[in-house]
Amino acid sequence: MSTAKEIYEVFRPIGEAARQTLRAAPRLDTLNGKTVCEVWNTGYRGERTFPKIRELLQKRYPGVKIVPYTEFPATRHYDIDEVLKELPQLLRQKGCDALISGNGG
Repeated sequence: MSTAKEIYEVFRPIGEAARQTLRAAPRLDTLNGKTVCEVWNTGYRGERTFPKIRELLQKRYPGVKIVPYTEFPATRHYDIDEVLKELPQLLRQKGCDALISGNGG
């Protein structure tokens, strides 16, 4: 009869959080008088859907200013890191209060 004890190594596969969680910005009470910027990744027919979204927002909020996606670089998956480096500054330059990123699909 053996008295040796088996030893097992155990590890926790979950790991530590790599990024700090940030809270979302508070919602705007209205879009009237605000600037809404559009950002698109060139997927799902943005050339058709963004103009319709724009039209509906302007009808509902006559004082809204829309900066179209054509004034920003596309956020395609293969160059997203590059685009994200410059996007915050571009949004500030345009006076962006709210952002539409993507449009369905």
